[in-house]
Amino acid sequence: MTAIDHHAALIYIMVTVSAADGRMPDNELHAIGDIVRNFPIFRDFDENNLIGVAQECARALNADGNGLQNVLKLAREALPEHLRETGYACAVEVAAADDRINREEMRALELIRHGLHVDRLVAAAIERAAQARHARA
Repeated sequence: MTAIDHHAALIYIMVTVSAADGRMPDNELHAIGDIVRNFPIFRDFDENNLIGVAQECARALNADGNGLQNVLKLAREALPEHLRETGYACAVEVAAADDRINREEMRALELIRHGLHVDRLVAAAIERAAQARHARA
C-alpha cells in the first residue's frame, strides 16, 4: 500500500461511503465535488486531481478481500488526529446528500468512525448537524 496525503485520505473516505451500497449516485458525486470546492481543508488541493484520486480509491477498494480495511488504514495513517473528525464529517455529508442514509451507508459510516477513532458522541453530533443542514420543509 502506497501512502497518501490528507487530501486523498478525505476523498477516499467520501468515495468509500458513496460506494457502500454498490452505486455512486450523481447527488453523492456532486456532494464530493462541492466539499472539495468549498471546505477550507481543500484550499490547496487541485480540483483537477479529484477524479484521479477517486479512481485510485476505487482500485484500492477492489484490490483484494481487504480493500475497505486497507483504505481505512491508509486514511487513518494520512490524517493527523485533528483532521479525523473532519474526515467523518465529509463522509456524513456525502451519505446525507440524497436526504436519507441507507443501511449500507450507515454501516460504512460506522466502520469509518471506528477506523478513524472518532468518538461516538462526536460522531452523533456530526450526524445530527448534517441532518439539520439537509432538512426539508
